Amino acid sequence: MGDKLYIVMPAYNEEENIQGVIDAWYPVVEKIGGESRLVIVNDGSKDRTFEMMQEYAKDKPLFLPLTKPNGGHGPTVLYAYRYAIQEGADYIFQTDSDGQTNPDEFQAFWDLRNEYDAIIGNRTVRGDGKSRKFVENVVCFLLRLYFGVKVKDANAPFRLMKSELVGKYIDRMWEDYNLPNIMFTTYFSYYKEKITFKEITFKPRQAGTNSINIKRIIKIGWKALGDFRKLKKGMKENS
Repeated sequence: MGDKLYIVMPAYNEEENIQGVIDAWYPVVEKIGGESRLVIVNDGSKDRTFEMMQEYAKDKPLFLPLTKPNGGHGPTVLYAYRYAIQEGADYIFQTDSDGQTNPDEFQAFWDLRNEYDAIIGNRTVRGDGKSRKFVENVVCFLLRLYFGVKVKDANAPFRLMKSELVGKYIDRMWEDYNLPNIMFTTYFSYYKEKITFKEITFKPRQAGTNSINIKRIIKIGWKALGDFRKLKKGMKENS
């Protein structure tokens, strides 16, 4: 029996991207083989995303389309992580369904799985614009200020993690927490887990409309400050 990998993605109104994303990532799980699966969680899309996922799954036995009421990107990522853990995955790889990441870069992460418990992407060049890079820089600054951790990229949607490591920290976050990948990166760094950052490419969104605009980013960021204080208190209590 080989390593059981679950590639998980959230999807919201991605009917223009979903076929290309499935076609791009399905060969990765086929190559790993065994009980590995590609899992895409539809987050209450208002378009045909889930219907298309169901159609494509008919001739792709390693693809599992799931659906849930709309809750946002972060809670959907947490839902996917919990599902992968529940299904007994050895490794969880998370990326997004908007076509911005490159499956050809996965193998280099997979090759490092015996050396590190988590390998996290580092988007040194961002195809989604300077404003997003600025937001990421601010996030990394705040993590250093609040938690004393220095990370290269806190929120990259290209991360391979041992399931047991994800399970170690997932219950410290509430189910509807909206920035889980940032906090996983923070926990891993704060508690000196065996992790590394590896450079990846990051393309512009391939099609469709990004549901996160600057106004929403500011709103999310403001809420994050309060959440960071609460989570930091919990980290002190667990130290």
